[in-house]
Amino acid sequence: MAIDFTLNQRPVRYDGDPAMPLLWYLRDHARLTGTKFGCGIGYCGACTVHLDGAATRSCVVPMSAVGGRRVTTIEGLASDGRLAAQPHAPMSAVPDTRALSRRAFLGVSLSAAGGLLLALRSGAAGQETAAAGEALGAFIRIEPDGRIVIGARGCEIGQGVKTSLPMLIAEELDVPWPAVTVEQLPYGLVAAKDPPGFTSLYGPQGAGGSTNIPDGWHDLRQAGARARWLLMQTAAHVWETPPDRLTTREAHVVHPDGRTLGYAELAPRAATLAMPAPAADVPLKAKGEYRIIGQPTRVVDARDIVTGVAAYGIDAAIPSALTALIARCPYFDGEVASVDEAQARRVPGVRQVVRIPGPRPGAPLDRNLAAGVAVLADDFWSARKGREALRITWTRPSGAADSSAALERRATAALAASGKIARRDGNPDEARNAAARVVEAVYVMPLLAHATMEPPNALIDLKPKSALLIASLQSPGGASQMIHAMTGIARTDIEIRLPRVGGGFGRRLQNDFVAEAVLVAQAAGTPVKVMWTREDDLQNDFYRPFGLHQLRASLDAQGRLTSWAHRVAATPRKYRAAGMEDAADWVGCVDPDGFPAGCVASYLAEFVPVDFSIPRGWWRAPLPTFCAFAVESFLDEVALAAGTDPLTLRLDLLGAPRELPYRDHGGPTLHTGRLGGVLNSAAGAIGYGRKLPAGRGIGLASHFTHGGYVAHALEVAVSQAGALEVVRCVCAADVGEIVNPLGLEAQMMGATLDGLSTALELEITVKDGRIEQSNFPDYRLLRMGAAPDVEVHLLPSGFPPSGAGEMGIPSVAPALANAIFAATGQRIRRLPVGDQLKSPARAS
Repeated sequence: MAIDFTLNQRPVRYDGDPAMPLLWYLRDHARLTGTKFGCGIGYCGACTVHLDGAATRSCVVPMSAVGGRRVTTIEGLASDGRLAAQPHAPMSAVPDTRALSRRAFLGVSLSAAGGLLLALRSGAAGQETAAAGEALGAFIRIEPDGRIVIGARGCEIGQGVKTSLPMLIAEELDVPWPAVTVEQLPYGLVAAKDPPGFTSLYGPQGAGGSTNIPDGWHDLRQAGARARWLLMQTAAHVWETPPDRLTTREAHVVHPDGRTLGYAELAPRAATLAMPAPAADVPLKAKGEYRIIGQPTRVVDARDIVTGVAAYGIDAAIPSALTALIARCPYFDGEVASVDEAQARRVPGVRQVVRIPGPRPGAPLDRNLAAGVAVLADDFWSARKGREALRITWTRPSGAADSSAALERRATAALAASGKIARRDGNPDEARNAAARVVEAVYVMPLLAHATMEPPNALIDLKPKSALLIASLQSPGGASQMIHAMTGIARTDIEIRLPRVGGGFGRRLQNDFVAEAVLVAQAAGTPVKVMWTREDDLQNDFYRPFGLHQLRASLDAQGRLTSWAHRVAATPRKYRAAGMEDAADWVGCVDPDGFPAGCVASYLAEFVPVDFSIPRGWWRAPLPTFCAFAVESFLDEVALAAGTDPLTLRLDLLGAPRELPYRDHGGPTLHTGRLGGVLNSAAGAIGYGRKLPAGRGIGLASHFTHGGYVAHALEVAVSQAGALEVVRCVCAADVGEIVNPLGLEAQMMGATLDGLSTALELEITVKDGRIEQSNFPDYRLLRMGAAPDVEVHLLPSGFPPSGAGEMGIPSVAPALANAIFAATGQRIRRLPVGDQLKSPARAS
């Protein structure tokens, strides 16, 4: 039966399955991909459209309900109206900038150890393509009309690097930011003479550990400065004037007598000049000369995002690619015992059904996570119906009887045993025996999923000697290595395009979904787009470890802290992690040098491993978020026992500003003055110490994370019935030199809300060997209506920049818990908070 309706003011006829949700008609048939898939149950709102003018969740509206009605998507709501009939081009239509780079640039003695950052093309090549713009290195192209095109190398996962990294280049190139157009670069490998036969064209391109800004601070500014140097050399030749007498301003070279030459005029000849020696840095601007760095700058593709034009990995499409959904074994290390695929093959649109193997029990998890059966179809809806029609029997490995309750019992028992010492200063046992008082507490950290709003996905096209991958990634280098290992295709012949990513949080540092796409494509012999549902996502993850934190502090008769012991019984992060065999057993679970280490004479950090078969991975600010809640909450407990104020205790321990050794990520030092600075800033902003009405309290916490310093101060109100409200939320940050204050403020806001969401509700639990949570109703992210305003205070700093994507989350949970105690006298020692405040008695 044909269904006629209006789509973005145009008449449309649909003649397919009337049960298909409107969402999948829009995405797979109309190619209007601004309407996103987030949950599939009408909960998250990513799929919202207007149906006869009313906001409607399209993932739960069948096509049978659309007949005779008006559907308006986000594209149709664009203010200029032109997007209504113009869905964005599929990723296949995006120019192959990798190929352009290879033609455009002359590789000058590139080696595995690294080559020229600015590899220039020959004069002949410049003459051939001058009309299309002149390339000055791997990142810069100057168009004849004066437009400056700058390439963004990093994976844009929402942290703003598509804006901030080009800002570094534009600053030293000395061009006005409004004249800049930013283009996303693909993953760049080029052939090299030395082993292993290739090298990076653009430098670091991954997104993990908040490293994009510190990694690019020098080399990307040098890229801009070197291009500016070429332009000045060219102008000096034209004017027959020494280059050191020339200056630049807003994309022009300026002569001492006031004459100017525009960059567009100079670029064709500049592209033919030789660069200075690779080891020689070109002088950079002084801080006082900055015109772009430090200026609040909007995200370059903000309008594309809000009008549905921005392409994410989930939006990728190429001709002839089939959509694949995989039924995965729900038991980790289980296998397919048997499968009846007859009914699945009868579903209209289903083309193939293939099996994929899982990892070998005990082997490193360096590819896909689970054995399964993939259904390949013309579109998502057909693939999903086909998957639902499969009849599969799974094997049940030894871990199939395990549970979260059993895990916690094992962890509790483990704390009674001795573990591995990560750090020992002084004599903690002697200090405890001599103490006037000993304070002890145990804190519980749950397993966590990543729950990125864009579920994992990967589109791959395998040819005999080449491959194309389009996916939302954090580790394109890891994906390249994996595809090479699985197919034998040379890494320089693997093209990886980097669309915008709908959230990373560490989940996409793993490329298991890419491995699935490779396996399915190999078995099916066709290009494949592997899609995950929200249920697939929550139940097949690399989860943040579970752990118990046992803390013990000794106080002398004057209430001074004389020893600190932090023992952790946790599921090791390095469990079956490829490449982490030589890492310390406590990696990701114990922070040996974190505050108050180095500030207490006797200090102990100890780790006891606890067995559990669920995979583990990096979760946003992995080590800090795992440790900060326990440490910063316990500091408040120690302050109470010592009869002092929590802020005073922290500042006294930090002492005079100095640098302490810090061996983990973000080191090599931790600066006590900077940590104290953000504490004082947050406390001052919220009015710490003022008298509050009953049922209200203020809590503080701070943390050193990946080279940055952040503190939170939260004011909460708790009713007699246990209803919790965050009245005020202050975040103070010192991340060194600030590249984009607007982007940094947004990162602190987002991380703070993520921290609140996680602290309040999030937990992954296991029963009978299976993950219990399946979608957002039982993994409840913070809703917009419950989110407080976040007041962000950015501290000026003369230190080099750190990143910003993860720094704002670790101190949120302990600040919240400390505020709850101040309001109620009830100590929260287990996350998430959940319903703990609704118990009849609130005693510490």
